[in-house]
Amino acid sequence: MKAVVMAGGFGTRLRPLTEKLPKPMAHVANRPMMEHVVRLLAAEGIDDLEVLLHFYPEKISSYFGDGTPWGIRMNYVNAEADYGTAGAVKHAEERLSGTFLVISADIITDFDLSKAIDFHKEHGAAVTIVLTRVPNPLQYGIVITEEDGRIVRFLEKPTWGEVFSDTINSGIYIIEPDVLDLIPPKKNWDFSKNLFPAMLARGDRLLGYVAEGYWKDVGNLDEYLNVHLDLLAGKVKIGFEGEKAGERSVWIGEGSKVDYTAELSNVLLGKKCVVGSGVTMSNVVIGDECVVEDGAVIQSSVLWERVSVGKGARISENIIGSDVRVGRGAFLAERAVISDHCVIGTEAVVKPNVKVWPHKVVENGAVLSSSLIWGEKWARSLFGAYGIVGLANIEISPEFAAKVGAAYAATFGRKVVLSTSRDSHKASRMINRSIMTGMLSVGVDVHDYGVTPLPVVRFLSRSHGEERGGVHTRKSPFNASFLDLKFFDDSGLDLPMGLEKNIENMFFREDFVRADIEETGRITFPMGGFDFYIDGFVRSVDVRTIRERNYNIVLDYSYGSSAVIFPRILGQLGVETVALNAILDPARITRSQEEFDKGMGHLAAISRSLSADFGAMLDTGGEKIFLVDEKGDILPDATSLQVICLLACRQAGQGLVGVPVTASRNVEKIAARFGMGVVRTRTLPRSLMETAAGEGVAFAGDGAGGFVFPRFQPAFDGMFAIVKIMELLAAEGRGLSDILREIPPTVLLHRKIPCAWENKGSLMRMLTGHAKGKSSQFIDGVKVFEGEDWALVYPSQDEAYFHLVVESEDGRAAERLASEYTDLFATWGKKL
Repeated sequence: MKAVVMAGGFGTRLRPLTEKLPKPMAHVANRPMMEHVVRLLAAEGIDDLEVLLHFYPEKISSYFGDGTPWGIRMNYVNAEADYGTAGAVKHAEERLSGTFLVISADIITDFDLSKAIDFHKEHGAAVTIVLTRVPNPLQYGIVITEEDGRIVRFLEKPTWGEVFSDTINSGIYIIEPDVLDLIPPKKNWDFSKNLFPAMLARGDRLLGYVAEGYWKDVGNLDEYLNVHLDLLAGKVKIGFEGEKAGERSVWIGEGSKVDYTAELSNVLLGKKCVVGSGVTMSNVVIGDECVVEDGAVIQSSVLWERVSVGKGARISENIIGSDVRVGRGAFLAERAVISDHCVIGTEAVVKPNVKVWPHKVVENGAVLSSSLIWGEKWARSLFGAYGIVGLANIEISPEFAAKVGAAYAATFGRKVVLSTSRDSHKASRMINRSIMTGMLSVGVDVHDYGVTPLPVVRFLSRSHGEERGGVHTRKSPFNASFLDLKFFDDSGLDLPMGLEKNIENMFFREDFVRADIEETGRITFPMGGFDFYIDGFVRSVDVRTIRERNYNIVLDYSYGSSAVIFPRILGQLGVETVALNAILDPARITRSQEEFDKGMGHLAAISRSLSADFGAMLDTGGEKIFLVDEKGDILPDATSLQVICLLACRQAGQGLVGVPVTASRNVEKIAARFGMGVVRTRTLPRSLMETAAGEGVAFAGDGAGGFVFPRFQPAFDGMFAIVKIMELLAAEGRGLSDILREIPPTVLLHRKIPCAWENKGSLMRMLTGHAKGKSSQFIDGVKVFEGEDWALVYPSQDEAYFHLVVESEDGRAAERLASEYTDLFATWGKKL
């Protein structure tokens, strides 16, 4: 007899294990589950197989080949579309001439199929459905038969009130070839939904045979794990490869080594494995070439090939794919699933029921509490250099946002007031409301400002004494798929690291207490926030000087929320403005580098054609600006910082200037001209804003479009920066290009040096050693001086590379210095 093996399944419910793998190739007891079906058929003398393929067909055909190793013949039929179960068999009709058996490739069973075939022949059936009995038939199709086996009724996915039998369809059929005439060609046609009901209606000989033995449809991850526990418990008549060790129900594969102190029970160990001292394993299947280091504990779990388990790691009721590294002391909680090529870092924790998709990294010490689907890694901390950043509705989901909101609010205690705000995108609105919900749940009141520029809510936080801090939600200006969550305290500054750590601890431990029903927080929508900001803004500038100058500027709002408020301010100052992109367009908030450059070119052309005093582009959040001078030339960001620094120092005449360690050496020269000092900060925005809030700081800038005038507020505010530039230029009666001529020439180069995450510490150690004996700074990374020239190397906060910044008077000298450090890192990398 010929058998048709249904092997086209996508395995959706087994994801992430089957993300790039057809379901029949998922391993059960160290073999593809389809191999168990093939072995069963071969044992029954069914040695001619037609295999129906659809999803990743080459992975099945390349493994099984022509079937010779199993003593059978295997042919393959590829369907160009999903024709359903019966339609797929119809597609192979020309290869089926006699009675044939249909069986799914993704079941585990030890049925005696010869008895079912004998039943079929003895009773003259057109189709015999092999049936089995299960304790919970709700997820299967119930089949009701007469005593002679004749089927009288099908019931697909019944409720408990409809469970008239515990007998279900096992997905194994014995079929006469003329039945194929009832199936239309190249149409989606299902055995249970279409063919069998049609046969019942016609009165055809449709019989059911109740088989004895084990049967399991490996339909989801829970069933996948359970079938292994059944195999180890001896509930299934399936042989294991390997030598059985004593009476402990332990099978050890060829070439595997187990330390004599390891305690193993009910364990199937693959080939060429190494099990260290003090290891405890029970009810475990371990794939080929796995390494389990000393003291690890593994219980009720399945590990695929080439998994490395570090010392003292604990794995409980988990499924782990191929080529996974579980770090020392890591803990994987119940029913977590780790897919192929993942790294679980040292002392990392993966919480129950979490799924980690392929090629992901959970960093050392991180606590992963939600499934890691997209993105490259789950960090040990929530907060990065720029707040919390993640994929919208995937990493930053409503559930995640509510939990973050609750953790943030719980750090302040009950009955305080926090603010929320957002940009105009619908995803930001969704996440903003989720954050509010989390805050309310721990008894904190919320002021929701809705669509408001970030500088405005920072100012209101400083000015409204009752607010203890706030969260601003926005679509990332750099990546269209990401959202940013910006947190700030009652001074309007980014949160200090200590408070971030408190929030992270609350989030990961989930030990914040929910408020009683009468103590949940309240939401209010404050009125007049814009007016309050405008009043403070206007009081902080010289309105008369600006008005008398009669400015004519070109302003690109980048479709951001500044367009809602800034025109009112410019109107009070008598500024004539040509506004570009001054509407709220959520779809155009994010700009690629190409779109940004094109926008700046457009701004420069219009400014030049209108003979504007200058042009400025605000970013979508209203924090940063990018300048074009009165000649229509674009000012590079590093140059803009030097120009505005000179203007601010000339006005201030005393005090300090704050800039990051990456800023040009010209800043010191400019400040020295006016008797002022310079404070160098780390590259993080928080560091610069904290410096700006310090005593005696007159001006600060980050060299990337961010300017701070602390007299108004010690935070980036693009709107205030534009008006302050007008005031400073008006006081001198000159344009930006005139100020530019006072800036000494210099060349700043920026490069990226790729680096694996695990090598960052080692490379920093080597870099520190390289700097010994040389003039250097260690503010952020390592800055080495060679005369006035310098090179700065510092690690990226969020990506696998180092930043390299070089400054020299001469472009070729700058290139040489950059190449020197790039080559140096390449040499060090080869040693690691």
